[in-house]
Amino acid sequence: MTLHLPDANGTLRAYEPRTEPLAVTAGAPFTSRTVFSAAHVVADPYADTTPDSPAAVDWDATLAFRRHLWSHGLAVAEAMDTAQRGMGLDWAGAAELIRRSAAEAKAVGGRIACGVGTDQLTAGSLAEVRAAYEEQLAVVEESGAQAILMASRALAAAAQGPEDYLEVYGHLLRQAAEPVILHWLGPMFDPALEGYWGSSDLDAATDTFLEVIAAHPDKVDGIKVSLLDAQREIDLRRRLPHGVRCYTGDDFNYPELIAGDDQGFSHALLGIFDPLGPLAAQAVRVLDTGNTDGFRALLDPTVELSRHLFRAPTRFYKTGVVFLAWLAGHQSHFTMVGGLQSARSLPHFARAYELADGLGLFPDPKLAEERMRTLLHLYGVTP
Repeated sequence: MTLHLPDANGTLRAYEPRTEPLAVTAGAPFTSRTVFSAAHVVADPYADTTPDSPAAVDWDATLAFRRHLWSHGLAVAEAMDTAQRGMGLDWAGAAELIRRSAAEAKAVGGRIACGVGTDQLTAGSLAEVRAAYEEQLAVVEESGAQAILMASRALAAAAQGPEDYLEVYGHLLRQAAEPVILHWLGPMFDPALEGYWGSSDLDAATDTFLEVIAAHPDKVDGIKVSLLDAQREIDLRRRLPHGVRCYTGDDFNYPELIAGDDQGFSHALLGIFDPLGPLAAQAVRVLDTGNTDGFRALLDPTVELSRHLFRAPTRFYKTGVVFLAWLAGHQSHFTMVGGLQSARSLPHFARAYELADGLGLFPDPKLAEERMRTLLHLYGVTP
């Protein structure tokens, strides 16, 4: 049946939903790339909460979604930006998420890495920032997961210059039990991270970032870069010490960065691989055979959807990710921790549905259509 979807001007236009999903199947483990999906959390829709109260999480649905990602061969990046760290999910909730997901990973044989930050603090001294990082690092390491040292709002506020970043990160890397992933999240994802690494000049910030890595290459498995600047990422990965991976976090340019060039390539740690999981996995298996053109043929058409979900204000991309999870049947409702389901407009949702449906992302297109129709009715759109 035809849906009437509102465009950016509020004009309704007819759309004929797809009737069959894209055919994807699970397969062998990846051989050419390491690929993490940064996974969202599923809220408990029956909890009596407010946007300011601690998150109420539906643990069964949240862990089921991680099993879905692992079943397709993807690794899970847990308690990251996509899981609404600092945007609905506080440290207590994140610590519980880390413990539960790490135990689930152990049970099913899935790979997992977890975010280590400082979100116990809103502000603090450098010593307090270090202590907050240490507390979270201990939780992640005790869970058996790999650590991802996330960018810290509190460090950005407390640091006086590059030397403070060198001191804090050097301290953490020296005490880390296993190699970690360093995470550079740009201010388009979180405005509070402006000037990270001690400078708003990205060239100067890059030099400091590389200095941290050069001092401890044995403690850095890789770097996760989310600056939405493909050439900057390429230039940065060419300067990494041997053996240190670059995990692209560029949700605008990921196909070309993962495909790489004659001087190297990026692995992946991406929020967009939450809704794209099965398709992304299929594309990487094609790349494993050496078929770069086939990989690009599968993944390039997804970029329009990703750029739509991650458009400014980019930090609200999580709303679109959870919306698509609801349409795809991975959860029974469209409710988010912190009430973030209100962060995008109906035209935004309509376009996200149209693009995802066109790609065949919904395992049950009829269910997705019915749920989209329900949302349209909720907003007052009638046939």
